[in-house]
Amino acid sequence: MGNLVIRSTYTSVFVTSSAEVKCSLCVVGIQALAEMNRWREVLSWLLRYYHVPERLPPKILELCILLYSKVGEPQVMLEVGSSWLRDLSNKSLPEYGSLLELYLLRVLLPLGQFKGAEELVDSCDVLNSEQKLAFLKSICECQCQWTQQEEMHSTDKEEQDKATETVLGALSQKLLTMLTLLRRTLRSMSSHFYLLPYKKMLLATFLLYLVVVRLDPASPTSLPFLCKLVQLFRQAWAAVLSPIHRPPIRD
Repeated sequence: MGNLVIRSTYTSVFVTSSAEVKCSLCVVGIQALAEMNRWREVLSWLLRYYHVPERLPPKILELCILLYSKVGEPQVMLEVGSSWLRDLSNKSLPEYGSLLELYLLRVLLPLGQFKGAEELVDSCDVLNSEQKLAFLKSICECQCQWTQQEEMHSTDKEEQDKATETVLGALSQKLLTMLTLLRRTLRSMSSHFYLLPYKKMLLATFLLYLVVVRLDPASPTSLPFLCKLVQLFRQAWAAVLSPIHRPPIRD
């Protein structure tokens, strides 16, 4: 009988020691993965050894909550923490209260899960009425702060949208003004362009063609045509350089 008790005690101590060694090694593994910036692999790596979230040791669950909260990914621990806290066997652990508070402050409240936080506190049999009241008060205060931040963010967004609309309106007005000026300039240029003596220019070109191709410039009979051609070119040139078409004189 005595040997049986000793053997049972030895087995219990061995199992406890083995679980502690396993937990310690997992803690070292978590720290190593975090230092290598492979924190996304932590949870899946732990579940290879513990299989389900409910079997995670309190120390490891605490490290996971702190890790994913620090890297800005608390939603990773949302289901894991909920499963662990709702497990009946974990409610008898001395670390349950501190882990519940950590889960509320680092996971539920930052994610805006206020209703879920209230339900978790109300359904927790481990907490007494004073503890529940304190937790519910913290949840209410956090919800008020969350609402104020949302309102401020909404106001800032509306002001930013109004400023953007004002800038776009000013740019549109400037663009419209530029297009109007461009249209007026093109219209003025086209009206001046139509005033050019096309007929005289065409006639002078035709006469030049006749003189060069059909007539002999050295012949006395070509002299009247040459005089007429020179006269037409002078008239056309004078019309082009009239005050309407003459380019501005630069200093």
